[in-house]
Amino acid sequence: MSGKQQSRGGWRKTLWNPETRKFFGRTGESWLKISAYYVIFYAFLGGIFIGTILVLLMTLSAYKPKYQDRIVPSGLSFSPYAANFDIIFKKDDPSSYEKYVNSLKKFIEQYNDEKQTDDMKFEDCGAIPKSYTERGELDSKAGQRKSCRFSRRELQDCSGQNDTTFGFKEGKPCLILKLNRMINFRPTPPSSNDSLPDALKGKSFDNLMPVHCTNRFEVDKGKIGEIKYFGFAGRGGFPLQYYPYYGKMLHPNYLQPLVGVKFTNVTMNKELKVECRVYGGGYEKGSLDGLFYVHLTVKQ
Repeated sequence: MSGKQQSRGGWRKTLWNPETRKFFGRTGESWLKISAYYVIFYAFLGGIFIGTILVLLMTLSAYKPKYQDRIVPSGLSFSPYAANFDIIFKKDDPSSYEKYVNSLKKFIEQYNDEKQTDDMKFEDCGAIPKSYTERGELDSKAGQRKSCRFSRRELQDCSGQNDTTFGFKEGKPCLILKLNRMINFRPTPPSSNDSLPDALKGKSFDNLMPVHCTNRFEVDKGKIGEIKYFGFAGRGGFPLQYYPYYGKMLHPNYLQPLVGVKFTNVTMNKELKVECRVYGGGYEKGSLDGLFYVHLTVKQ
């Protein structure tokens, strides 16, 4: 019994020793000193961290990125959403292309005319391609900037107004192309014919960046058929007056210009590998800038 009592007493004394008045081997004064030390130590570390963050924030602008050189120029993308860039459907089976049509409808709604009637938010920027629309510096002094109107009617056969299936019902699907938004990006038209495909050579592209789609591989040559382009002022390209973009805070109603691409006579029951590219300054020939691939299969 005495051994057990001594053992129990030793364990208790580890927690609290009434003789030395120590708790876990330290007196109250010792615990107070070490606690004060760590409070001051971690407060100092926290102060350094918070101070560093505050200094960093003071060097950043809320309206423009400090560095964006790694993502210049802006990329080219398309609607509808297609997993793995595969668009596969049967033209006689609405359920097979319903998801593509719904994706296009959801995207194009923001370009309805009735959503661009507020003259405090939108303005007409001309009927033909023009140079950039400068709206001041990238700061809050001038407040929110107006946006150029862009009506979905510009896309004609790819607008979804006359044909609510965007050509999918007929086996002549549309893609809607856009340049991704990039703050303060000013695209430039192609400076010479050297970088252009044969189909675009000899044409004028003043204040416009043209788009062209073709077969990705030689094996698909002649199988894609005629491709029609619809866009601003009947041109298949992106006009400069819609740039630059000032960001979500200063340009909340911004609408980037669109280009509709319609495949009017594709070979049925074949997987066709298509590439679309935008041409202009900064988009080097042979690079992946301003380029996307899509696999198109129309079944019958």
